[in-house]
Amino acid sequence: MKTIFLKITAFFKRMGEGRVSGTQYAIPFMILAGLLSARISFPQYAEEIQHRVFDMFQRIKPREYQPVPVHIIDIDDASLEKYGQWPWPRTLLAELVRKLSANGAAVIAFDSVFAEKDRHSPDAAMLSWPDFPEKAQLRKAIARMPDNDSVFAKSLKDSNAILGFSLTSEFKDSHSPAVKAFYAFSGEEQPEYVADFSGATLNLPVLEKAAAGNGSFTFISEADGVIRQVPLVMRKNGAYVPSLSAEALRVAQGAKGYTIKFSGGSGEGGGHTGISRIKIGHADIPTDAWGSIWVYFTKKAPGRMISAKEILDGSVNAEILEGTINIIGTSAAGLKDLRVTPLDPVLPGVEVHANVIEQALLDEYLLRPDWADGAELIYTAAAGILLVLLLPVMGALASSLFIIFAVAAVALVSWYLFSSYGFLIDPVCPSAAVAAAGISSLAIGYLKTETEKKYVRAAFSHYMHPKMVEELAKSPEKLKLGGEMRNMTILFCDIRGFTTISEQYDSVGLTKVINRFLTPMTSVIMERKGCIDKYIGDCIMAFWNAPIDDSSHIANACESALVMQEELAKLNIKWKEEAEKNGTKYLPINIGVGLNTDDCCVGNLGSDQRFNYSVLGDGVNLASRLEGQSKNYGVKIVIGPKTHDGAEGFAMLELDLIKVKGKTRPVNIFALLGRADVAESQEFIALKENHDNMMRAYRSADFESAEKFLELCRNNPYGLEKLYDLYASRIASFRENPPEPDWDGTYTATSK
Repeated sequence: MKTIFLKITAFFKRMGEGRVSGTQYAIPFMILAGLLSARISFPQYAEEIQHRVFDMFQRIKPREYQPVPVHIIDIDDASLEKYGQWPWPRTLLAELVRKLSANGAAVIAFDSVFAEKDRHSPDAAMLSWPDFPEKAQLRKAIARMPDNDSVFAKSLKDSNAILGFSLTSEFKDSHSPAVKAFYAFSGEEQPEYVADFSGATLNLPVLEKAAAGNGSFTFISEADGVIRQVPLVMRKNGAYVPSLSAEALRVAQGAKGYTIKFSGGSGEGGGHTGISRIKIGHADIPTDAWGSIWVYFTKKAPGRMISAKEILDGSVNAEILEGTINIIGTSAAGLKDLRVTPLDPVLPGVEVHANVIEQALLDEYLLRPDWADGAELIYTAAAGILLVLLLPVMGALASSLFIIFAVAAVALVSWYLFSSYGFLIDPVCPSAAVAAAGISSLAIGYLKTETEKKYVRAAFSHYMHPKMVEELAKSPEKLKLGGEMRNMTILFCDIRGFTTISEQYDSVGLTKVINRFLTPMTSVIMERKGCIDKYIGDCIMAFWNAPIDDSSHIANACESALVMQEELAKLNIKWKEEAEKNGTKYLPINIGVGLNTDDCCVGNLGSDQRFNYSVLGDGVNLASRLEGQSKNYGVKIVIGPKTHDGAEGFAMLELDLIKVKGKTRPVNIFALLGRADVAESQEFIALKENHDNMMRAYRSADFESAEKFLELCRNNPYGLEKLYDLYASRIASFRENPPEPDWDGTYTATSK
């Protein structure tokens, strides 16, 4: 855990006492952005949380029951005990309808479907009778009697009755329920927002035709099985059909149909975002995009329940039925029409319909406004950003209070909007995101303060000289962790012919040789303010001018490259003596070094699991290529153009204008041969003059002059034989096959 804490703090830096850099906000902003992104990308998970919160709001403040002209005619246990098990004969249901109508009921709706002929009809009952002599005579008498379904149909026709049916996607059929109303649309119709079912369980045609309306009692529950919303309109094979509660409202008002208001209609805003409202007579009901109403449930309300027994035996007070909507359903547990709602785990389904109709009559709704998602996201982003920006400069107590206030504010506003206006605004997801961002900012600030110096010592003791490490620990503001652009000098060093050397040793012996090589080379670099980036087998990568400023980084890098060659010469003497003493074969080690100066990105690079302080950039790639070219040109140290320009006083010769492998633009490369004492010697001055003349003649395609100057260059003490052999070969080749007229002397490397 301590290591994780140390790595987290590597993203941060303090710019003087009381000041923090922008990088200190990185992780809290990432957490905030990640949570916002998850909220947008996976809304289903947010909805699950929202539903729990909205359920809790309803439990705390359920809708208060107010007597309205809506009743449930309950086929309860008492009714079943007196009149027999369900389903009742249709003649008994016809009597129930007639008595309700006689007592002034405005609408009678059945929360059930009559899909099959009544098995209690006399003709149906005869099918189960045994044969006896009088049966034929009875059959003739019964044939003259009306069947139960006809009796029931007549009672439906004589009253404002509505039948229910169920929709399903478990099977397909071509039958559709009888549509008793027309549908009008405001705005461009968007049928994809209306649930479409392929199958249905419908009433007998004789009953369906007799009814004043037909509506679906199908509920679409949430993933957890809870009924929170009820669709007012659905489709069956593309045809619009109403819900049972919507049809009851229509018939009660004598309305001819429905008006579905889609987005983009008059007063409904723009876009293509589904349904906004459904108008049923005088009721203008707000819905979600799919045409569903959020049900605002009441607690159990005995005032809306009337036992079917009281209607049938005449014991009901007739005055309470006058002008009312009556839904015939059941609360009997044995009939299994029980639903889970936010307030009740076993609510009879008929009560859901009653709650919906009551809300429409009272104009009292729960609303999830179309701006809710946007408002929640904006608050989360704004409050989170404000917290992340302010917390690093606030004290711990003030920061904690600020977080508590930000979380409490959205919770209080959410509750106020629910309790006062019925708005469903989620307080949990915004609070969680804001709190996570704020707490992470506090935690990171604390961890950074406690571990910053310890991290610097631990992280850089292997990269830099101890004196530089202590300087960083005392003044960590000099360290920019997390990535910055700096002008830097990069070094790559590699052993020549390493494969041949490695064949002379077993793995243990080879490890010792490599360690004996890397240790003094590392010391040379670190003692001259270099930072070791990494070891890649026998290769060393290092850089200068980070993390501590080094105005002399080019000179220090050049000096390091020269001293490395000198130290290697000493090592080779030792290895030769040891080989002679042990009677083993001596293979000298030679190295090539590439140096390049450029603007590079330096900082903590890697993954969340593992990273280190390193450098990236085109200049790094070129440094690596220059190290590889040292063997092609027969020199020990190759430097790039910007290193050459900044290495005043060093002895340098131009090697070529070259396109290194993987690059499209040519660069001038140079050999670093020595320090100022070499650069100021007459021998080098004479060599440089002839060498420069040779390069100019070569690039101007004056190969005869180039060859003359080349011969003057050969006699030198700097080991440039391979270089001049290379140019002699090129000149000879160009004499036979002259270059193109626009040739500028560029050579394209074919190997690294």
